Amino acid sequence: MTIRDDHALAADLATEAGERLLRVRERTGFADPAALRAEGDRSSHVYLMESLARLRPSDSVLSEEATREERLDPRRLRADRVWIVDPLDGTREFSEEGRADWAVHVALWERGELTAGAVALPAQGRTLTTADPPKPPVHDKGRFRIAVSRTRPPEFVRKLAYLVGADLVPIGSAGAKISAVLSGEVEAYVHAGGQYEWDSAAPVAVALAAGAHASRIDGSELTYNQADPSLPDILVSLPELAASLLAGIRDLHR
Repeated sequence: MTIRDDHALAADLATEAGERLLRVRERTGFADPAALRAEGDRSSHVYLMESLARLRPSDSVLSEEATREERLDPRRLRADRVWIVDPLDGTREFSEEGRADWAVHVALWERGELTAGAVALPAQGRTLTTADPPKPPVHDKGRFRIAVSRTRPPEFVRKLAYLVGADLVPIGSAGAKISAVLSGEVEAYVHAGGQYEWDSAAPVAVALAAGAHASRIDGSELTYNQADPSLPDILVSLPELAASLLAGIRDLHR
């Protein structure tokens, strides 16, 4: 692997992890979804941790698949550089034959900011990266689409969609949802059902680099590398829709 910079490293690692996951899918098959999910999580996590330990040995790492003790390691909170990774975002979709809405997330946090990131969508054959962020489409006036969870869309998002004149589009992983905003499949993603830093760090890094809006649903900044990695809600949208979505959310919460 040729390492040019952190942007390239994030893209290379996410893409290679995704290609390995495709091989896990092919090798393991779909007869036992639980076994497929477990092997996918394990193999991708091991690859990313070993690669970062070799290529960025002085950096800290926060991974979804880390142990509780590893997540609570106080050295991470004192570090200037922390890689925040989700080795397999959307394990349910990964274990369902034919589904492509799952992802690999690799992001770099430096001194309070997300500075690099990549979202690999292996079954779609593409990787979105801060090295070359996509240019989001411009939304003309009229109805638009909000990406929501396939299995548990929050009731308030249904009410929000009615209030702002939007349709709901169920998509699997958070990375796939945010990527869908950037590629024009939907115009927004709203979630308030509970998440963690690794669910959004990489796609938010790419979204911000692309010029999209990304915040908490109250409009406050998304913050990463916290002692508690819970980050329960998020809004990502085309910039021209952010104000109306935030206003609608405020109206619903009054």
